[in-house]
Amino acid sequence: MAEEEEVAVRTEKVKRIQRVFINLLDSYSSRNIGKFLSTSVVGASLEEITEEEEKHDEDKSAMPEASSANLKEGTFQIVGTLSTLETPCPNFAMETYYAISREDLLMHLLECDVIIYNITENPQQVEEAIWAVSALNEEISHFEKRKVFILVSTVMTWARSKPLDPGDSEIPFTEEDYRRRKHHPNFLDHINAEKLVLKLGKKVRKFATYVVAAGLQYGMEGGILHAFFKLAWSGEVPALPVFGDGTNVIPAIHVLDLAGVIQNVIDHVPKFHYLVAVDESVHTLEDLVKCISKSTGPGKIQKVPKENAFLTKDLTQEDIDHLLVNLRMETLIVKENFNIRWFAQAGFVENINSILKEYKQSRRLLPIKICILGPPAVGKSSIAEVLSKYYKLHHIKLKDVISEAIAKLEAIITPKHVGEGGEEEGEEEEEVETVEDAQEFLDGIKESLEHNAEFVCSLDASDEFLKERVMNLPESIVAGTHYSQGQFLRALSSYRDRNTEDETVLNYFDELEIYPIHIDVGKLEDAQNRLAIKQLIKEIGEPRNYGLTDEEKAEEERRAAEERLAKEAMEEAERQHKEAAEMAEKIARWEEWSKRLEEVKREEKELLEAQSIPLRNYLMTHVMPTLMQGLNECCKIRPDDPVDFLAEYLFKNNPEMQ
Repeated sequence: MAEEEEVAVRTEKVKRIQRVFINLLDSYSSRNIGKFLSTSVVGASLEEITEEEEKHDEDKSAMPEASSANLKEGTFQIVGTLSTLETPCPNFAMETYYAISREDLLMHLLECDVIIYNITENPQQVEEAIWAVSALNEEISHFEKRKVFILVSTVMTWARSKPLDPGDSEIPFTEEDYRRRKHHPNFLDHINAEKLVLKLGKKVRKFATYVVAAGLQYGMEGGILHAFFKLAWSGEVPALPVFGDGTNVIPAIHVLDLAGVIQNVIDHVPKFHYLVAVDESVHTLEDLVKCISKSTGPGKIQKVPKENAFLTKDLTQEDIDHLLVNLRMETLIVKENFNIRWFAQAGFVENINSILKEYKQSRRLLPIKICILGPPAVGKSSIAEVLSKYYKLHHIKLKDVISEAIAKLEAIITPKHVGEGGEEEGEEEEEVETVEDAQEFLDGIKESLEHNAEFVCSLDASDEFLKERVMNLPESIVAGTHYSQGQFLRALSSYRDRNTEDETVLNYFDELEIYPIHIDVGKLEDAQNRLAIKQLIKEIGEPRNYGLTDEEKAEEERRAAEERLAKEAMEEAERQHKEAAEMAEKIARWEEWSKRLEEVKREEKELLEAQSIPLRNYLMTHVMPTLMQGLNECCKIRPDDPVDFLAEYLFKNNPEMQ
């Protein structure tokens, strides 16, 4: 009865805790923790998990969607910071803040019941976490009720710890050994933050502080292992790299299980202030990489020098440190005192199917399978090549498939040399493993057919159109192919005979309820099949693959900017050249016009001079002598009106009148 009353009191206390602050809600780890808590009812982890709930939990592969508009009653209210202004506010967050002053940030922290600072992904957040816990500690006297501060740190603060037993290195560390932990050189700031958080929470009732040392986080859409998933998914390498010998043990935990640990810390407010959050696995780097390669990649691994890790652009220094750590850890407090609905308690390898499923769902990686059917010369190969590049798919050619199948059959029927009994037994075990792998692969194919898109494209055209297309092909393309006249006609006739209306491959897909996309290439009248490709892309939809990374986006933006600047420079140069040409043309026209004007003036002057000779002769003969006499007389007499005098003189002395 006393225990029930104690639980009731603790539950009542917990129910008052609702508002939770989490830093960098747009990062992988904090985003998933915040999303998980936003769907969790306050105090729910105080209730023990029933067998039915455990069975239900085994079937789940991802947490439910959450949004601020339709949160369940009594769930945690999430607020937090964002790393960039461009990041949209997560739909599960009530409020988000970006680039605010420390004074304003402290005000928001004081409004919260729980403050979670996650320093597992961004080392720059360590300084802010230290400031936050210190600033809150100074405000304890103003707390109306108890606040909980949780520092989500990393097991890298244990990386250089000496073995508990020098003679047995397989004994794992537990929370009880946290005072003996020795940090990795690159994680000095992390362990200093841990020590400060633990120190400030001692013997203070209104301020409970906790440190959760998390293993390598995986699950959902990201984590450090994302680099291997992406490399395997792209299919660009024949084998996934394992840095070093790969025998180092890496403590790990599903990101949602880490969120479950944090939920329990908030609900239980345990007396233990240092907790380790790892799953039950003891996986090495080789185990993890081999599992990824086998489940979604080429199926092979290749051990490379540790230094090669620095050549992987998707891995930071902190990521590489996590991948190369060799540490065995076990969480006792979490298993013995908390009620966690585990997503991957047994570890990464044992839960790879559900992890891969949630990974594809989170990143919207939906493989597309496209089968293109049609008669010879209808354009199957050219269209398939364009679509494979557009959707980043493997272009599987029938000839290559047949050659590979023949090679495998020949390898199987080749007599095997059996050595000693041990070797024969080893071969039998290998064959059994091969059969199991084949069965697992077959099951994967069946599941893939059920969940992934598969498109069938049926191309067709009239025989006349196909014959005309082949006849117009260049000789260089036709030479050595089945497009020679005799071979093509036989192939076309054989295709028509095998694909009648009642008997065709399309009937098989109809039975699977996969309905083909029919395109009559002949009616499109497009020799390059551009219209057919455009129509297929419209029917199939956008690519469902990896988008560009931040570095690739930056590179693409830089390239686009360079192209834009080059285009603008070219246009400016062309404009200037055009203006210069126009100006030169104007100057040339002006000079020509000026030259012509001078010529016209000269010609006019010559014409006037030529026309003025008779008049000049007349004036010199008949007018000028009398005029000169009149001017002389005018000068002698100096009349009051010289003009009138001169006129009178000329009138009186007119030779004609005389």
